[in-house]
Amino acid sequence: MTLPVTAFVAAICALLLLVTAIDTVRQRLRVKAAFGDHGDAKLISASRAHGNLAEYAPITIILLGLLETARANHTGLMILGATFLIGRVAHVIGLYTPSEPGKAPLGRQVGVLATFGALLVLGGWTLWMLATVNL
Repeated sequence: MTLPVTAFVAAICALLLLVTAIDTVRQRLRVKAAFGDHGDAKLISASRAHGNLAEYAPITIILLGLLETARANHTGLMILGATFLIGRVAHVIGLYTPSEPGKAPLGRQVGVLATFGALLVLGGWTLWMLATVNL
């Protein structure tokens, strides 16, 4: 396989998406909500865990694939891919952790920081590769 880091991150994201989608469906069946969240905290958490992963995974996978195709440092890509995955898992756990209103659980905070950090580095690295290697 020519893009092992990208393939690994994509495969784990696919499994996480499946797990969060199944839980969202399970919560919808529990509250009998075909649409919306009916104000149910568990359904809101499940739906946002799934939706948030679906929002961030595609661009991360694309950037990893572009960098891996450009022969960027394999170890660096593995670290960024792992950081992103750890962040996503932490974020899902954080969304399922009960918390006081207005206070995000630690898992969610770690998840956001890891995700944003990985995206920032991947985006910057891609721009740097464009400016230095492809010009």
